[in-house]
Amino acid sequence: VFVFDGAEELDWVGPWEVLAAWRDGWPDDGVTVFTIAEQDDVVTSAKGLRSLPDHSWADAPQFDVLVYPGGRGTRPQVTDERILDWVRAQADRDTLMTSVCTGSLVYAAAGLLDDGPATTHWSALDLLSDLGSNVDVEPDARFVDRGPVITAAGVSAGIDMALHLVARLHSPERAREVHRYIQYDPEPPI
Repeated sequence: VFVFDGAEELDWVGPWEVLAAWRDGWPDDGVTVFTIAEQDDVVTSAKGLRSLPDHSWADAPQFDVLVYPGGRGTRPQVTDERILDWVRAQADRDTLMTSVCTGSLVYAAAGLLDDGPATTHWSALDLLSDLGSNVDVEPDARFVDRGPVITAAGVSAGIDMALHLVARLHSPERAREVHRYIQYDPEPPI
């Protein structure tokens, strides 16, 4: 799970919760979950949550899935070639690239969403198509799985996407078990 200054907390903590619940509840599945940041310094998320990443880019072990959250911190990243090159390098080694909310903007700027479907937070749908080439924006989708890249809409859609990851990487039954364990049953009071 990539963390950075200005990342929306629930965009990364929601998927973290799902994946860590899978890891802890079913250790025989061999799941490992960790946070990664560009540096090994404290990261301050969008609403002020401070966290210390498990790894920096320099010392991170190989990983199979990247969760890239959204938030205000993605805005400068869409023009930061250092970030975009790192994202492309992860995709080039066949990492399953997932994003939540405006994390998809960084993927679009890196060229990962060209010529295919994707989604993002409702407020950034136009920007998503502007940053990529021929991106088929799906404004009503909770998440879009296009094989090597999965994009999710805002905040709670990241939890949905993470449960989809459990189903895709293990089984729908395991996803249902994790779903029940975290008692994720959204029923807004309004």
